[in-house]
Amino acid sequence: MAVSISRDLTVQVLEDVNIVKLSDRQQALRAAIQRGEPKSLGVIQVMLGLMVMSYSIPLHCSVKTEVVHLGVPWWSGLTFITAGAVAIVLDKHCTMKILKGCLIASGASILLSVVAVIIYSVDMDRNPALPCGETAEDRSCTEKHYATALSRGLKSVLLLFTVAQSVVSAVVCFLLIRQRRGLQQYACLDQAAPSTPTSVTPPHLN
Repeated sequence: MAVSISRDLTVQVLEDVNIVKLSDRQQALRAAIQRGEPKSLGVIQVMLGLMVMSYSIPLHCSVKTEVVHLGVPWWSGLTFITAGAVAIVLDKHCTMKILKGCLIASGASILLSVVAVIIYSVDMDRNPALPCGETAEDRSCTEKHYATALSRGLKSVLLLFTVAQSVVSAVVCFLLIRQRRGLQQYACLDQAAPSTPTSVTPPHLN
């Protein structure tokens, strides 16, 4: 902290060098993050989450299997939406705290995506589409065939969306970790020095 005294005895507290470094760090962080386009990736995550949840609705009207009982599309979709929302916020407010929050949300999204992919794969293996009946009069067999075929097709689409989400989340994590490492040297400046320079004027001496 630098202090200067003018001829009229006015004490001026000059701008702290730590504040300058912190401001430069924030500008560098914003520029680095915007190069990675977190807003676009966040929008993709939100859209994938909404699509997973909307595509899972017909599963409740068809054959209910482990995927429906465990609510896989719902908790995975909510996780995708949360991770995308945090990435969108990071694009507007570039701070280290939000960056860490985005890393945690994206990491959780990757982990839950892997779990969801495993559940989808096991469920589809255990519940194959039933063969259609040999005769046109066998209506019950035909209905079961279409119900299981619809369920399997929807799970295949949900599996594809979940894999895409894991890839997007992995890209987000990679970009944020790289930027965080590059700016780690300024991590101690978040709580440094006063936020604005101040001036102190002495009382008039009679």
